Amino acid sequence: MTVESGYADFFGPQVPRTGDEGQTPTFALASAAYRDNEADEILKANSEWHKSAVSKPRLKLFRPNLGEAYSRAIIDRMLGSGRAPLIQSFGAQPQVVVEHSLAAHRIRRERDNWLSAIMVLCGVLFLPGLLVWLLVFQIRTTMAKRDDKRAGALATALLVAVGGLAVLFLIRMPFDGFWGWYARASIVAPVLGWFWAKRICERTARDLRERWDSLLSGGSVGAKVPEAVPSSPGETAAEQLRQSLARLSAEQQSNSVFYAGPKGILGMGTRWGSWQLAEELVPADPDREINPFRSWDVIKSIHDRLRMLERGPLHTGGFTKPSVRHWIVSPIGENAGGVSRPEGADVEAYQIKSHAIQEICNKQQFGAGDRHYLGVQWTLWDGQLVITMLITVTVLHETLRIEVTGHALGPVHSLFTSKPAAKEKEVQKSVRFWETRKVKLPLVDSDEVVRLAARAPLTWYPPLLYWLGGKLSLPEPFGLRHAWADKPWRHRFMADDALRAATPVLRAVHSAAIKVLGRTGWTRRSSGPGRRP
Repeated sequence: MTVESGYADFFGPQVPRTGDEGQTPTFALASAAYRDNEADEILKANSEWHKSAVSKPRLKLFRPNLGEAYSRAIIDRMLGSGRAPLIQSFGAQPQVVVEHSLAAHRIRRERDNWLSAIMVLCGVLFLPGLLVWLLVFQIRTTMAKRDDKRAGALATALLVAVGGLAVLFLIRMPFDGFWGWYARASIVAPVLGWFWAKRICERTARDLRERWDSLLSGGSVGAKVPEAVPSSPGETAAEQLRQSLARLSAEQQSNSVFYAGPKGILGMGTRWGSWQLAEELVPADPDREINPFRSWDVIKSIHDRLRMLERGPLHTGGFTKPSVRHWIVSPIGENAGGVSRPEGADVEAYQIKSHAIQEICNKQQFGAGDRHYLGVQWTLWDGQLVITMLITVTVLHETLRIEVTGHALGPVHSLFTSKPAAKEKEVQKSVRFWETRKVKLPLVDSDEVVRLAARAPLTWYPPLLYWLGGKLSLPEPFGLRHAWADKPWRHRFMADDALRAATPVLRAVHSAAIKVLGRTGWTRRSSGPGRRP
């Protein structure tokens, strides 16, 4: 028997799994739809292989925050008409994330409807005053974003100065009659609209933050998406949304994955360990008739043996119930911008049929084409760690070769697990100036109210809003979980779990292969133990 072991970089990969019950990654990814941080915060979660991007806004007044950009990007990418195929989000439930993105978008849409009405009543009807106030806030926002501390103070002074000029203009109006009163209303109406909009924005912000906190605290907050439930045959939009969600769930259960060169199997990452068993086949008894076998016979025996891993002779805990499944791996380029799912008579609802899997296992072992792997995987740490061992069997001439590779997917980036913090800042004490104290800030400040009110009318035409304020671009080929997975070996116990799973699997694979050889009348002639250089 030849056993070769090698270790490569232990990147944050991901493992195909069906029916897992880990909720932590799902709720962490869903919570991003309710957040009110700056959109650039998501760039902290970029990894070596998967990088999101936030386009630079042409006008900062129209820039989105993290929740707005994230939920819009998720909805467009995962439910858009004619969308490209997705990479499975193993260890998570992408439909739940999409539903929360829809729910967050619906809450913001209701807020924007009110803000749009306020903009019409208090802004568009008094357009000169609105444009002046928007110009002031745009200049103030641009100045406040500079690193120079004096710029922030100057921006605040600008707003105070303009307010003083507005009061003076009201008192000493240079016009009389209708235009005089219209000029006064143009100054006052946008300010009154701002106070009205502030109450609406604060109410929505509290709702969004409560949902954000509840998801990360294990609460029972659910995503309300009534627009996905058709109430009559004529509601085509609701029916299309329902079908898109059903398609998303079906694609999540697909048994085909993609190998992208150094990036490894997409959704699983690069492998951290590889073991190979190579046997020269010889008849056990030359005088006795032997039975031929194929790769599928060995795979079936390994499959049956792996299903018994949860059962052990000692009552000391051990393995949880594994998921054992057949996978078809398709090769794509390292820098491929997308993938294409298999199609044809051998595919049904994104699932490659059993007879096609068996044919690939037996015939496509050398040269071009897809390859077959048998995977055994566990979802641990409430879904934060997913471990897989992939097994492939080849029979070339008189050599039986079995390769086992280990993969591990770590937790989602800590950015997604951070709870909402109270908005506050440190200021110097008035008397003991060498000490500081924390001062609570309003949940929605004046700049945020203006930003939301200015964006509200444009939310009905997203392309213009994207052009003015920018948007979030997701990494391709896109999958929710692997795009923001962290490295599992940063957690000592997670790394230990991944390493400990290897030996029992290797022993089960070896004993199953020897059992097939003995049953068919073959034996092995080993070249001795060796190690991959």
